Amino acid sequence: MIIVTAQKRQQTLIDVAQSVSVLTSDTLENQSVNTIADFLNAVPSLQLVQSTPGQGRIILRGVNTGGVASTVAVYIDETPFGSSSGLANGAELAGDFDTFDLSRIEVLRGPQGTLYGASSLGGLVKYVTNAPDATKFAGRARANVEFTDGGAMSYQGNAMINIPLSETLAFRASGSYRKQGGFIDSIGTAGSDLQKNINDFQSYGVRASLQWTPDTTLKVRASALIQDIKVDAPTRVEVDPVTLQPLYGGLTQAQYVPSFSNVRYRLYNLLIEKDLGAATITSSTSYGEQLQRRRDDQTVWINNVVSVLGPVFGLPPLDGDVYQAQITNNKKWTQEVRLASNGGGMLDWLVGGYYTHEKALIDQQILAVEPGTLTLQPYLAEFGGIGSANQPSKYEEYAGFANATLHFGEHVDLDFGGRYSHNSQNTSQTGGGVLGAPDPLSGSSSDNVFTYSVAPKYKFSDHASLYARVARGYRPGGPNTIPPGAPSNVPLTFGPDRVTSYEVGFKGETADRTFGIDAAVYRIDWTDIQLYGVVNNYGVNINGSTARVNGAEVTATLRPVRGFVTAINAAYTDAVLTGDTDPQALGAVDGDRLPFSPKYTVSMSADYDWDIGNDVVASIGGTIRSVGEQTGPYDPAYLATVGRFARIPAYEQVDLRASIDFGRYNLQAYVKNLTNARGVTAILNPTSSGLANYPNDAGAVGIIRPRTIGLSVTAGF
Repeated sequence: MIIVTAQKRQQTLIDVAQSVSVLTSDTLENQSVNTIADFLNAVPSLQLVQSTPGQGRIILRGVNTGGVASTVAVYIDETPFGSSSGLANGAELAGDFDTFDLSRIEVLRGPQGTLYGASSLGGLVKYVTNAPDATKFAGRARANVEFTDGGAMSYQGNAMINIPLSETLAFRASGSYRKQGGFIDSIGTAGSDLQKNINDFQSYGVRASLQWTPDTTLKVRASALIQDIKVDAPTRVEVDPVTLQPLYGGLTQAQYVPSFSNVRYRLYNLLIEKDLGAATITSSTSYGEQLQRRRDDQTVWINNVVSVLGPVFGLPPLDGDVYQAQITNNKKWTQEVRLASNGGGMLDWLVGGYYTHEKALIDQQILAVEPGTLTLQPYLAEFGGIGSANQPSKYEEYAGFANATLHFGEHVDLDFGGRYSHNSQNTSQTGGGVLGAPDPLSGSSSDNVFTYSVAPKYKFSDHASLYARVARGYRPGGPNTIPPGAPSNVPLTFGPDRVTSYEVGFKGETADRTFGIDAAVYRIDWTDIQLYGVVNNYGVNINGSTARVNGAEVTATLRPVRGFVTAINAAYTDAVLTGDTDPQALGAVDGDRLPFSPKYTVSMSADYDWDIGNDVVASIGGTIRSVGEQTGPYDPAYLATVGRFARIPAYEQVDLRASIDFGRYNLQAYVKNLTNARGVTAILNPTSSGLANYPNDAGAVGIIRPRTIGLSVTAGF
């Protein structure tokens, strides 16, 4: 029986009247799951757009058109992670947390605006950590090494310790270090560098928690998460922009200036739960920081800009390389207080209040350097340099919410809830140089939003239920920084967008758990979609068009004999625009598919374990994931050149695994991407305002990691 906290109270999975996938700690260990990309095969309708580790866009049920604000919320226990606004690149900076010593990962599909608030249009990914245990001393460690086809060696180490400090106080901590070798080379294309395996990265951090339970009615838990992800070049391969096939005979990119992305997570939470008898009051106080420092090679694009604008504005020729330095910083306080009934009657209820205050900053500079070095050039110094922009912003939100379940006898329940919230935002921008805005800019906005959910459920038994759900979700609007005198069709603000989801689902399993199924069909109507585009040469967030998503999902698990488990996860996602967008800003029209939303995804896995004597257990298993054809990002320059948006080919990925468990020790071997598939995970625009970003007018894509063979050993006590 799987217990989840999807509705902010403990429930069995069958009792939750919405579509939820749960990845247990055993699944995470057995399938060598380290990042979001590793568990895509276990969650129907989940996609990740990513070309740089630590920098990715999560998509659930096809709810995506690009843009800068997230459509999927991320939580660590009771702590919301990432920006709630569209002013801190929250969509592209989804948390990518280490999974060692997690209790489980819960993925809630469909809008979650009632209990989880803003930016949960498509759903929620919730990481649930293991709490300290005052009843026993325990520890565990794991080490592994990996070998990637055509790349450098990778290695990883993890450790956990749980220490009872008294009968009522316990401490738990886990640490991780991962070094992943690169597999993409810079081969000197058009005068670029000569260097192998440039896309390596490191990820390291620690989670720690102290829990005090002086009696059965009170629990106090203080938690901290610290993690850094340091990436060299992105996992970007230069390709033919039409076929998306790699150029130059292999996995290569042109590097003139070494790129990097350093992401830092800092999350702190104080959780207090007090049982008052008829109800339990919960207070969750959180503080989080997300900081990214990055350097992006812009040599080809800026040289093309100079070649076009130079004769017009009298700019001197550029003899050197160029990069963009960027800082993206988000600091966020949240406070949530809930009072929930302890059950036992006809009505279970929950009421609460929520407050968040976040400050963000995006700071950008475009700098010229001497060829082959990082020595700065004084290029265009008389004009203030090539360009710079500094944009601080603030987001504040107040919300009240309530949720209840009415029990009409043993079989019929009605879940319903609502949330009212008010948010306000303000931002300013200063810039300089040839490409920067010459005057200080500012903007502000505010929204008042009500969201709701209603979900009747019929429970046939403790092992089967049928439910329907109607739910509303929203994403906050915000201000644009527009200079005085801009054309009237350039919007000063953009409003919230909303989804309404209609879902019917069935969850069931046999009494002996030899077979289980979780299936749902749904429709999502999306209105006032937030889009990022160019209007009269101003890059702005706008509202426009509508979309609908019709879909179906199924997860089926079969355990026909002891030790053998097979599962299938399948999703059908028909996600299309139902209105035209601004032809200048994006160019997408009624009937175009939403980006990075394959119509079909299917994964199948099978695992078998058996005793080989003396309490030793062996196991073998494998997974195959098939991802259908996808549409790339809405790019008007690409559309004008090719006559359509980019088409991402379908692909299949095969993973194999085997292990021997000696009780305290476990040895595991695995192969990821056995067939060396080159699945595309992102498309980086080949042009910017019609000017090439990469040599020889190439395009660029993110790809999955080539075939990787791994060995790991785990020891526990």
